[in-house]
Amino acid sequence: MVSWDPQVYGRYAAERARPFVDLVGRVDAERPASVVDLGCGSGELTASLARRWPGADVVGVDSSAAMLQRAAGHAGSDAPRLRFERQDAADWNPAEPVDVLVTNALLQWVPGHLDLLPRWVAALAPGGWLALQVPGNFGSPSHALMREVAALPRFAERLDGVLRGTESVGDPLDYAAVLAGAGCVVDAWETTYLHVLDPAGEHGDDAVLAWVEGTGLRPVTDALADDPALRRDFVDTYAARLRGAYPRRPWGTPLPFRRVFAVAQAPTG
Repeated sequence: MVSWDPQVYGRYAAERARPFVDLVGRVDAERPASVVDLGCGSGELTASLARRWPGADVVGVDSSAAMLQRAAGHAGSDAPRLRFERQDAADWNPAEPVDVLVTNALLQWVPGHLDLLPRWVAALAPGGWLALQVPGNFGSPSHALMREVAALPRFAERLDGVLRGTESVGDPLDYAAVLAGAGCVVDAWETTYLHVLDPAGEHGDDAVLAWVEGTGLRPVTDALADDPALRRDFVDTYAARLRGAYPRRPWGTPLPFRRVFAVAQAPTG
């Protein structure tokens, strides 16, 4: 299981929130009674679901105790209507039908997740909604260079099988086919965001490194946690290659980031 640090993950909170907002904006549920956010992380975005649907019971689910500790602080006056639970998404199975199920930037961590989707559709109430977003950037330099460095002789044995590649997620058509096959009406699309990272220069030439330290680099740093010198060697080698792929400009560091979306409505009866 990947370890998570809410503070590091939150470095680029606004950029990470934008796909969530775009995803949920396509969910046309008027007065849902139950809303679930699978892979809720530190909970800020789950709390926004409670504000959007003030009559709903909203549950954030995550496998990370560290993230859930941070998330608990967002319940506030909405508790107990807004609450958070610890569970692995692959094992999630609600006791009652769900009106809206959101999963944002989670499924890339779940091998074989396309096979989960029909089960999740079956967990929806009639006319319920399933909305998902996954990063589609596994072929981008940020990830390709990480795999390239991991294959160097001094790292290869320790990191064999740690990093996944482009098989981690599907294309819009893959998600549309599975969800339509489960009887849903589907809207699937992709967007490439151009994030301008760190315009103030807090991270110098390493703005993209600061991004991946919160997400994609976590499996590597976890795998090398018992050897700080080797871990530092990996990060330094990778960082040097990232600087070449994502040079800083006077106005910040541009990071193109492709994301894949699907919103599906279950049959009404």
